[in-house]
Amino acid sequence: MTAWRLQGLPIRTPEGVEFSLPLAGPVSRLMAVTVDVIVVAAAGLVIDKLTAPLGIISPDAAAAFSVILYFVVSMLYAILCEWLLRGQTLGKRMFRLRVVDAAGLRLEPSQIIIRNLLRAIDMLPVCYLLGGLVCLLNKRMQRLGDIAAGTAVVRVPDASNPDLDQVLGGKFNSMLEYRLLCARLRQRVTPAMAGLALQALMRREQFDASSRLAVFADLAAYFRSAVEFPPEAVEHLADEQYVRNVVEILHRR
Repeated sequence: MTAWRLQGLPIRTPEGVEFSLPLAGPVSRLMAVTVDVIVVAAAGLVIDKLTAPLGIISPDAAAAFSVILYFVVSMLYAILCEWLLRGQTLGKRMFRLRVVDAAGLRLEPSQIIIRNLLRAIDMLPVCYLLGGLVCLLNKRMQRLGDIAAGTAVVRVPDASNPDLDQVLGGKFNSMLEYRLLCARLRQRVTPAMAGLALQALMRREQFDASSRLAVFADLAAYFRSAVEFPPEAVEHLADEQYVRNVVEILHRR
């Protein structure tokens, strides 16, 4: 196994925060696709029943309409799921996989549309053979759709739920009063960055003084750029306390 596969997908945010995400392998991706195919196939059975009356008039027209409708449903399923579930389909969620922007930016609808429209090419000639070969030859494990869209598929770490009361220290969170801004923060912060901030708090005692200040300064700058809270709510907060407040907003509902 080469070094880049051990390190995962390296990401550096504009604020200088560096981290890596474990890349999803072809086996787990294939298993997730299998679940999605089963879901779409179930929808296909419903489509066949709906188009059955058309077969009485014209069997060929019914068959053609059924194929087109099946393709549309399969595309809409993948696109809507990955947008509404933040990079996951039902299959990806089952196997703890997620589509992310390869540069660490927010995943855009255009990227989701591009990667799924090109899925038809990746499936050639059968069973995702072309996409699988490209994935194995690409250092980021990207199929053609991912390369075109600038996305990658990563594994979501299976971490146990931490004791937030112990991590947060029971301190007052002045940012919780602004519910609309808190909801906007949850929407704009990626799951990867939310997890990174939580890990930084859990491991803060392992950093030396200078590294601790630098890590929380970078994280606080990232979150401040995502959503701007009123000065009276945050001007008295040190960077570490700011990150602690954000973690409470993101991880505790």
